[in-house]
Amino acid sequence: MEQQDIHTGRAALWMTGAIASFSAMAIAGREAGLALDTFEIMMYRSLVGLAVVAAVLTATGRWHQVQRARLGAHLLRNAAHFTGQNLWFFAVTVSPLALVFALEFTSPIWVILLAPLLLGERLTRIKMLAALAGFIGILIVARPSPETMNAGLLAAAASAVFFALTGLLTKRLTRRESIASILLWLTLMQLAMGVLAAGWDGDIALPDSATLPWLALIGLAGLTAHFCLTTALSLAPATVVVPIDFARLPLIALAGMLIYGEQLDAWVLAGAAIIFGANYANIVFNSESEFQSREKQL
Repeated sequence: MEQQDIHTGRAALWMTGAIASFSAMAIAGREAGLALDTFEIMMYRSLVGLAVVAAVLTATGRWHQVQRARLGAHLLRNAAHFTGQNLWFFAVTVSPLALVFALEFTSPIWVILLAPLLLGERLTRIKMLAALAGFIGILIVARPSPETMNAGLLAAAASAVFFALTGLLTKRLTRRESIASILLWLTLMQLAMGVLAAGWDGDIALPDSATLPWLALIGLAGLTAHFCLTTALSLAPATVVVPIDFARLPLIALAGMLIYGEQLDAWVLAGAAIIFGANYANIVFNSESEFQSREKQL
């Protein structure tokens, strides 16, 4: 029990880093969006990420782990992530940060619905109920009407779908690919996508001295956020990590209020709580089912 408590404490520390990184990336994305479009932000973010990944692979001598056998799968995965991340950056520039984060938390709901199609997983009654509850939460957050529907809200909602696709396609890749290989192709392919998308009109804006630090922060925060989250999940169960991750929402809502004067929307927080409850119940039930299944096998 003492060893478990130590792992839980370490997981909480790593999640603190993940929460800080995700929040920093949102604020940096909004600031960079004042001078650059989302394609340019993604291009520069990927450039920073590629430099960091290449440096780490060189320092640790892991270039041999990078494979070229599944470039098609990498391309599909990175196209989904590139689309989702562009939608997310657009959303944080035009919508309240709390709303964007609340809708981002619906990504696991889309995983439930898409996993049977992409991974062959069974859609159980509990998963269907969790998805239904999650969509009720979405309706409470978005409160769709001609007055509330706008491009930012739609972009935030759509980004969650593409993040779900990214997660599922990543899971398929991790069966045969190393993390080093996934990260290198992630940054390299998305850099190429960013150059093509940002330069289609023949005009790529160069960052000025005020924007450059925000771009560096976006690139570093994007890598550290996912590294911290992955490390936390390796130390503690998802049932422990997910509630900590949900702390991102009230914290970013507070940051939005203090930095940008955004009002705290009770409906957004209430809907997000329902979304969180649906995700958490699904994780708990599936964890118990997996444990019982292993007991029967033993």
